[in-house]
Amino acid sequence: MKKLGRYLTAMVTPFTDGGEVDYEQAKKLALALLDSGSDGVVVAATTGEAPTLSWEEELQLFKEIKSAVGDNGTIVAYTGSNSTTEAVEATRGAEKIGVDACRWSRIITGRRRRVFTSISRLLLPVPVCPLLCITSPRAWW
Repeated sequence: MKKLGRYLTAMVTPFTDGGEVDYEQAKKLALALLDSGSDGVVVAATTGEAPTLSWEEELQLFKEIKSAVGDNGTIVAYTGSNSTTEAVEATRGAEKIGVDACRWSRIITGRRRRVFTSISRLLLPVPVCPLLCITSPRAWW
């Protein structure tokens, strides 16, 4: 497994004046972050406007940044969702693109029994790329 690095920067997602994802600027930004000392980038998380991007836009963003960065830095793709099933599907798609890890957040909701059952069922088929799960302690209450 690839070491992810010590300094990963959550990058913003640039947009054109027309409101479309600016993939060329995103590639330039990822390379600039690596050139300025980051070991890698976290793509399309909440800093990167994940709630406003479609899955197609997110996967295309991962693909574009992977093509620009190659193996010169770590790419952590935000594939989390309020739907764990959608998060699993997005994670599979990101892994096929070749990202180094995926990040989920707020995957834990509901009662404890349901949480553990849901996670154990749904994480078993998840791909082999590292998965960083971030949750709020309040999610356990």
